Amino acid sequence: MGNTLSCCVSPESSPKQTSRQPAERLEEIHTSAEVSDDVTVPYLQHISDREVPEELAMECNPSDHAQASTLFLSKSQTDVRDRRKSNHINHVSHVSPGPLSKKFSSCSTIFIDDSTVSQPNLKSTIKCVTLAIYYHIKKRDSDRSMDIFDEKLHPLSREPVPDNYAYVDPEHKLIYRFVRTLFSSAQLTAECAIVTLVYLERLLTYAELDICPASWKRIVLGAILLASKVWDDQAVWNVDYCQILKDMTVEDMNEMERQFLELLQFNINVPASVYAKYYFDLRQLAEDNNLNFPLEPLNNQRAQKLEAISRLCEDKYKDLSRAAMRRSLSADNLIGIRRSNAVLS
Repeated sequence: MGNTLSCCVSPESSPKQTSRQPAERLEEIHTSAEVSDDVTVPYLQHISDREVPEELAMECNPSDHAQASTLFLSKSQTDVRDRRKSNHINHVSHVSPGPLSKKFSSCSTIFIDDSTVSQPNLKSTIKCVTLAIYYHIKKRDSDRSMDIFDEKLHPLSREPVPDNYAYVDPEHKLIYRFVRTLFSSAQLTAECAIVTLVYLERLLTYAELDICPASWKRIVLGAILLASKVWDDQAVWNVDYCQILKDMTVEDMNEMERQFLELLQFNINVPASVYAKYYFDLRQLAEDNNLNFPLEPLNNQRAQKLEAISRLCEDKYKDLSRAAMRRSLSADNLIGIRRSNAVLS
């Protein structure tokens, strides 16, 4: 976790499975058989990464299953449809849409951005995540909340909270400045921002809450606090956040973290497929709202770097395939030995 070349959470943290017979458990314990490194087989999926049937995916929690649609992208589609309808009307009325701001590739020049699943662009990712939070607040179904997240009951600063704090939706810029300050001061990574959004949506579905104007800061802070500890190798302590938000106490931070974990049912596992889904949905959200990732022409140096990264990922895939083959052959050998012993006895 936290490695810039990996977006996976350890497979060992998968959900508990049903009990099995002793003989079946014994097959997993003995893994002594070896296979040649030259043998390559398709990588065996971990159970937490297996695809969910399409009819069940619609009912699943998007923060747990890769096929379920993310909540923020669904909530943003209403505004996207209205914007496209307005653009269509303007086009029919022969109203000029203005100069094009997006760069497009041509036969002589290829434009690409520096953001990938394993190494997202920090600034662009934070903008997308805060825009997703903005849509969660704007398109909320109700105002379901808890006292631990109420900014009036647990203020983040000594400045008085406005009387209308629970009724005025924050602008995207305000949310972005709040999150950017935390990430800049704590030196958090872009991957941590994506995991923050996963935990946030998991909280909304598990606890049946809404992100309201009165609670969004503390909910976002709790998600960031947890994501930084789970994802980054060098975790930020609660007392460090108190140095950023100088008027908060460590006791308040600890209590908020404890209740956040309880509401998540202590499920902090983020499968690779879920992480990738959130990354690409954030890119779709950016495209729908004209938040373009910075594009640069593809030159020889960047092409060689991309080729090196691709080769490294391919090597890692082969290593995983060989390990899966070893486990499979070990299980087959153990079954054969057990059958032979049964025949002799």
